[in-house]
Amino acid sequence: MSSSIPTLHALLIDELKDLYHAENQLIKALPKMVKAATNADLKAGFSAHLEQTHHHVERLAQALKMLGVPVKGKICHAMMGLIEEGAEAIASKGPAAVRDAAFIGAAQRVEHYEMAGYGTARAFAQLLGKKEVVDLLQATLDEEGDTNRQLTEISDVVNAEALAA
Repeated sequence: MSSSIPTLHALLIDELKDLYHAENQLIKALPKMVKAATNADLKAGFSAHLEQTHHHVERLAQALKMLGVPVKGKICHAMMGLIEEGAEAIASKGPAAVRDAAFIGAAQRVEHYEMAGYGTARAFAQLLGKKEVVDLLQATLDEEGDTNRQLTEISDVVNAEALAA
């Protein structure tokens, strides 16, 4: 079934609803990653990002309210697929460090997807002159970038451990 998106404003709302659903899916998936990870820094990073993700959902709800639309998501198939890949990593067997390396890869794919989505929505909001929405999206985009950098730092240690496993 296809839908009509007649304006950039409508496209912005569509993007925000997609991100809203994606972040809510992530809230359900991250506790499983926390539980499955064995590296202490990775566990802590996943826990911190779970807390941050709650704030991302709040910002998206605020942005949707600012745009005068109901706070609800639309199914984000991409995040569903990314979370499924994370679930496959959790279900995998092997040395702990190798599994942690797989978790980091899955998490970074999520971060890159989110950064693309937030960057796109921010660009639309900027063109539409929605400064408050731009600011909300930029705050989350900055946090997603920070999380990705932290995952890269953790991966330096975990990947070396995985190599030795």
